[in-house]
Amino acid sequence: MLKLIRNLVLVCAMIVSLCVSVWANPIRWAQEGWKTDFSITNIDLARVLNGGPPRDGIPSIDNPQFKPQAEIDFLVDSEPVIGLVINGEAKAYPIRILTWHEIANDELGGVPVAVTYCPLCNSSIVFERTINGRTVEFGTTGKLKDSNLIMYDRGGDNWWQQFTGEAIAGIETGTKLRLIPSRLQSYGEFKAENPDGTVLVPTNPNMRDYGRNPYVGYDLAGAPFLYDGQLPEYINPMERVVIVRREGSDPIIVTMNKISDAGELTVDGHVLSWTAGQNSALDQSDIRKGRDVGTVLVQKDGQDIVYDVTFAFVAHAFHPDIKIVQK
Repeated sequence: MLKLIRNLVLVCAMIVSLCVSVWANPIRWAQEGWKTDFSITNIDLARVLNGGPPRDGIPSIDNPQFKPQAEIDFLVDSEPVIGLVINGEAKAYPIRILTWHEIANDELGGVPVAVTYCPLCNSSIVFERTINGRTVEFGTTGKLKDSNLIMYDRGGDNWWQQFTGEAIAGIETGTKLRLIPSRLQSYGEFKAENPDGTVLVPTNPNMRDYGRNPYVGYDLAGAPFLYDGQLPEYINPMERVVIVRREGSDPIIVTMNKISDAGELTVDGHVLSWTAGQNSALDQSDIRKGRDVGTVLVQKDGQDIVYDVTFAFVAHAFHPDIKIVQK
């Protein structure tokens, strides 16, 4: 039965790919206003899908506003936030806000950063937003590859894959942004660790229905949305996995279930620990009511390491040769 479902998913993905392939056209993209040099790329542009919204249709947060924790009344302790600490300055970026904006261009501890979240991949990644020494601002293209957000740098129009932080089209193709360690954690954990940390608040609270999840039940669905790649055959494509990024080496990929069952795992010197108390942002309509999926922390030698909590299909799409460690 599972094999039949997967075959149907693949057929649907092929149909989606055929329907949207007309959008994978640099001439059409140029008519949309893109000044990107699409002759320079390291991907198959036919795999770029139109996600629906146009350029900046999902608006990035470019002048973020923050408040002290004492003034925050819209978050519960179990809600997911991206916790970020740089040079002693701590900020929390609630997923209830980033779900509707996907990118926050900010500066923290004197470092210009792009705090990003792609709901379809559940990937929360922070980059230093500098290119060859230039500070840049990132926006959303409205395009996807492997169901993952494609960003662009304003002024250069290069396209960047959110999951890898690498430029995939334009003159900066192959350039990689520096990844910065962050934590996808519960708000309660952030508060306990950073009592003086501030919290991102909506610039305009009425702009979006903040706190509502527009992808109800997505992380329990049988297959990803707007995905035309291959699905892993040995694991549920929507199972949560933790990807530990290692510079110069292949990543470590472990299912969240394995970590939660053990409580703590040590893999190649990396300590992966799990604690309960964080809501899924992709379960219920009200993020505050999402089921508890817990928080994973990854450290080496007592220092935070760059990692991501995503889905098995994402790990397989970007690291097809690496076997995901399961129970």
